[in-house]
Amino acid sequence: MIELIKVTKQFRQVLAVDNLSLRVVPGEIYGFLGPNGAGKTTTIRMIAGTLKPTAGKIRIDGKDLERDPLEAKRVLGIIPDRPFLYEKLTGYEFLRFTAGLYGVGSQDFETRAAELFDLFELGDWRHELIESYSHGMKQRLIMSAAMLHRPKVVVVDEPMVGLDPRGARLVKKIFWQLKKNGASILMSTHTLSLAAEVCDRIGIILQGRLLTEGTAESLLAEAKGSTQLEDAFLMLTGGQEEQALARFLENGRS
Repeated sequence: MIELIKVTKQFRQVLAVDNLSLRVVPGEIYGFLGPNGAGKTTTIRMIAGTLKPTAGKIRIDGKDLERDPLEAKRVLGIIPDRPFLYEKLTGYEFLRFTAGLYGVGSQDFETRAAELFDLFELGDWRHELIESYSHGMKQRLIMSAAMLHRPKVVVVDEPMVGLDPRGARLVKKIFWQLKKNGASILMSTHTLSLAAEVCDRIGIILQGRLLTEGTAESLLAEAKGSTQLEDAFLMLTGGQEEQALARFLENGRS
């Protein structure tokens, strides 16, 4: 379970996240949406433990992230939008390094690594240097690393970036299987069709605050007259992205 309780993050004069509370229960995929600059990435970094909240509490599987960070992170898998990897390692060496961080034993590692290389179709590349991988392969490798310790909680930032249609379909199936196994999944994405397809609930963040949350159907009902999640998103967020585009074009004419 992921639980944020009145979480705030202040960067000098910028209030990036403002009194944010949300909950992702076991067996749920929660879509985390918002315009650029709304506070999504800051929130994900706080859940990952790489940023400390200015105020509020974060609990991962019931464990307080500030008071018990190692136990909280032990059950957490993070999949970033940009796969930062040690490119002079092979895929196998990178997974072995990750296994050491999470305390996965040698025998368990060999079994799980073989399963993950097969699942993510990286078996033929396991002993090749990561620098030779395509972007999509790197993304699949970082997902393998996040799954290696069988996390109870998974946080994903833009999961489909760089994936071809086959890879994207595979990732969706994996998310559904994780959900079936009782994992809590928080997924930040700009792909609204993906959120509508795979998420049980969706939360929309705006200017650091949770504007609204609910199922895709309830959000469409809230944004009266909308028949697609994209339209509902723009209506509920005040069409900020369209306004920004209009300002850009206007400035270009001046």
